Amino acid sequence: MEQATDHFEPVWAAGFMSGTSIDAVDAALILTDGERVLDFGPVAERKYTPDERAALKAATDAARQWKWTGPKPQGAFREAEDVLTRTHTDAWRQLVQGWDGPVPNIAGIHGQTVLHRPPSQEESGRTLQLLDAARVREALGIPVAYDFRTADVAAGGQGAPLAPAFHSALLRNLGEEQSNAVLNLGGVANVTYRSRDGNLLAFDTGPANGPIDEWIEAHGAGTHDTDGRIAAAGRVDEMSIDLWMDKPWFDQTGPKSLDRFDFDATLARGMSLEDGAATLTAFSAQAVAHAIRHFDDTPDNVIVCGGGRRNPQLMQELSNRLPCTVRTAEDVGWLGDSIEAQAFAFLAVRTMRGLPISWPGTTNVAQPMTGGRLTG
Repeated sequence: MEQATDHFEPVWAAGFMSGTSIDAVDAALILTDGERVLDFGPVAERKYTPDERAALKAATDAARQWKWTGPKPQGAFREAEDVLTRTHTDAWRQLVQGWDGPVPNIAGIHGQTVLHRPPSQEESGRTLQLLDAARVREALGIPVAYDFRTADVAAGGQGAPLAPAFHSALLRNLGEEQSNAVLNLGGVANVTYRSRDGNLLAFDTGPANGPIDEWIEAHGAGTHDTDGRIAAAGRVDEMSIDLWMDKPWFDQTGPKSLDRFDFDATLARGMSLEDGAATLTAFSAQAVAHAIRHFDDTPDNVIVCGGGRRNPQLMQELSNRLPCTVRTAEDVGWLGDSIEAQAFAFLAVRTMRGLPISWPGTTNVAQPMTGGRLTG
């Protein structure tokens, strides 16, 4: 990742992330110049209520039916944007309550992904993150950077993943003695590998928590597999995993990206609750192992962040299937629940400075791309 030549004083920036698992808005403060991470401030989490979660899921369902054809589902999108404005404002208040540092200069807000179509030979890509940036900017009282993916996709990139720029800065802080990769386990899994010469390779590896959560919820057993207990009680169907791994997606080389529903819970149709959870969990790990084995060099460590690291069964499957050491973000001194929020604070400063946020090795865009839009 190339360095800027102009001098820029580090600033405090806020970042917000609402992932496709639709569980919470995560918020974080960092001190950064958009190239280095110099300090970490407080973090916050604003959980969605069942009604708020239902509104965001309804917007996602409406978007999947729409698929950019015909009238836009304005009502469902407007209701979701109301939820996002309210919950991001609450997360901001939690974040700065008791904070005695300077007012952050900028906030980076991802918005809610409701539809993502990577580019293919047949058609161009498109992506949609819901957010009423003007209303959020008014509520926060500071400039907002947002809409980070659209420009990359319009230029032929995948639009994802975007956290690698931040992952690279974190890995630099760990030193160069070992080769490390960062694995984020959200609804979808994505990995960032930083080579010793500083080049980045990043892409979505396959499903993570999304199909597991969907499977659990469809059986009335909660919103997710708490502590992996349901999967631990089941039997992994390796033949099904071998069949799923034959899908063309896994023949594609990175960079590549997924929509949350490209792999869903219907994969496990006909299995018991426990066996389906066990097999979907193992499948997520196997997809990561497949990706890691296709790196030019196997990393010494894979550092896991995101909600999936809290699932002991998924972590065990990763340890069993990956050809390297699996560590959690906390093992190296990071806050694993807040890394994506911190990443969008980092990307906000890069956007403010006009620095690239994606590269050929991270989104397959033809050249390094600046991205993100700024409110006044």
